[in-house]
Amino acid sequence: MDRRWPPLDYLAWRETSAALHLYLQIAGKYRLARTPWVNHSWHATFYVTAKGLTSSLIPDGPGIEIAFDFHDHRVIGTTGDGRAASFVLQPMTVAAFHAAFVAMVSELGGQPQFDGSPNEVPFPVPFIEDHRDRPYDRDAVQRFHQALLNIDRVFKRFRTSFLGKCSPVHLFWGSFDMAVTRFSGRRAPLHGGGVPALPNDVAQEAYDREVSSAGFWPGGGGIDYAAFYAYAYPAPAGFDRAAVRPEAAFWHSELSEFVLPYEAVQSAEDGDAALLAFLESTYDAAARLGKWDRDILECGDGRPREVRPADAQRTAEAPPPIEADVEREDGTSKGRYRIVIDGHEAEMTYSRANESLIIIDHTEVPRALRGRRIGERMVLAAVEDARRDGVSIIALCPFANAQFARHPDWQDVLRR
Repeated sequence: MDRRWPPLDYLAWRETSAALHLYLQIAGKYRLARTPWVNHSWHATFYVTAKGLTSSLIPDGPGIEIAFDFHDHRVIGTTGDGRAASFVLQPMTVAAFHAAFVAMVSELGGQPQFDGSPNEVPFPVPFIEDHRDRPYDRDAVQRFHQALLNIDRVFKRFRTSFLGKCSPVHLFWGSFDMAVTRFSGRRAPLHGGGVPALPNDVAQEAYDREVSSAGFWPGGGGIDYAAFYAYAYPAPAGFDRAAVRPEAAFWHSELSEFVLPYEAVQSAEDGDAALLAFLESTYDAAARLGKWDRDILECGDGRPREVRPADAQRTAEAPPPIEADVEREDGTSKGRYRIVIDGHEAEMTYSRANESLIIIDHTEVPRALRGRRIGERMVLAAVEDARRDGVSIIALCPFANAQFARHPDWQDVLRR
């Protein structure tokens, strides 16, 4: 079990979760009312901080930032001219939170006029009319925040391997989910809308381009447990039948999305690796089946203090493949191909699903060897071995998958 990932029992804190969701809607609607529109509603979201969530700077009055502090359990407003105001997060009604929030923004010199009803919830009750007492479980909120810190870290790492248009890692207060979304660059068919308490034109603008999106819900919305999700819009043919990882992930037919229970990540030996496997394999299915231009859109994982190497050579004459021996280390369940040149090692790892199927899951080429088609050489070695041994390949690794897309003559070994 990865102790970085706290347990989350949705049923035990769902009333607090529902209250927090509505409180974030109030603050989010204030930001929405004062911030110029950005594509896909990115101007209205929240971001994870060391202590909770922030709206970032809202262009109202002297400039106002709204923070939810889940350590000291306060809502804090700060301004560009050095003022601050706050109030306590505690058991209260939504109407009481609304009144406290409006008073705080007014005190800071802002204009707290915004739409007064929740979005994306069934049977919405206007904030000022919601007088039901709501609990506030401090320990559960802190565990939720600890989970968000972990999710933010992994989502941001996942985001580094994509060169195309990609959303920030952010929290949508409407559906109360953390999300990161990749775009193919192509227009999408008009979305049908139909999201509860959300204007159709907002949903249609949000999905006006092809996407592969992944995120996290604390629970609710059709499932009674915390979970990660992944979907494609429009979903390409066969997407619901794609092989995804880890083993606990499954296609949820009612939600029309892949789902990975949070508990599967929290209980894994390496929670980060389990979540990354889900993100990478679901994106791979969307991009592969949707025929995205992956050679243009993808790159290697980002690393601290390492500039991504320029790929200008792709538009010039490519250098010839390097003449180097490819070594193979084949185990019962896992294996790898490796090339070592001048003390620098490149590797491509795979898992053995059975005697006739391997899954290429990761390729790593050190900076000193990049641009010399080392990775391509290792994929070719796997293709040649697969032909010789009568083995099929699933290329979950984005780099390996891109190589297969560039070499139609290699695709005879791919598992269909």
